[in-house]
Amino acid sequence: MSSKNICITLQYDGSRYDGWQKQGNTENTIQGKLETMLTQLFEQPIEVNGSGRTDAGVHAVGQTANFVVNTPYGPGKILELMNRYLPKDIAVTDAKVADARFHARLNARSKTYVYRISTGFVRPVFGRQQILYLPETLDVEAMRKAAEYLIGEHDFTSFCGNKHMKKSCVRTITSIDIEEVTTTLGDAEYEELRLTFTGNGFLQNMVRILTGTLLEIGEGARKPEEMAAILAAKNRESAGPMAPAHGLTLWKVEY
Repeated sequence: MSSKNICITLQYDGSRYDGWQKQGNTENTIQGKLETMLTQLFEQPIEVNGSGRTDAGVHAVGQTANFVVNTPYGPGKILELMNRYLPKDIAVTDAKVADARFHARLNARSKTYVYRISTGFVRPVFGRQQILYLPETLDVEAMRKAAEYLIGEHDFTSFCGNKHMKKSCVRTITSIDIEEVTTTLGDAEYEELRLTFTGNGFLQNMVRILTGTLLEIGEGARKPEEMAAILAAKNRESAGPMAPAHGLTLWKVEY
């Protein structure tokens, strides 16, 4: 029986979980649930590598992970078995055999996150776990102007939630799209703002702090031009608040 390096794509509703990464003080993590289930299923210790560590309450529609397993089963059967035994708020959407050297985190080239904000006066009932309700008139053009300062390679220390970060905080953001969307459900219309961030990597809480700062600009509390000074300060206290976790979704990972 040969060893296989299995690459999977995952979706999960992070509402009731303490984030992706397994921790000593809780068993309620996405990684922990996967490893416990796979270890029991294949009767061998299995370690799951994720492309990134989503925070508690953050969701994913395109998380990538890999694990090595000794099994005669092909990826189709593995996908079937995983979905049979995983909780209902975690699903495997794809599985394949990867190169033996593939690592979901180390080989990732870019990631895309989407932050959703409901801005209308009708509170969303369906899907409310994945969208921040903020019934305010935001200056979207000011937010777009501010976002331009963030494009490219920068030191994002001001937007890092880990104040004791010892590694480099230099990252490259390739695009930030801010889109106004109107959806209809029954007789109700819902106004939504979607912030889509794509880059080669993101620091702890980085997307949520970027979003919180852009929202301050949209509310008129800051000017777009201040974003340059916030970056240059390299100080977390210079940036805005961290947006709530439930509005954020890891959308896709590219290799």
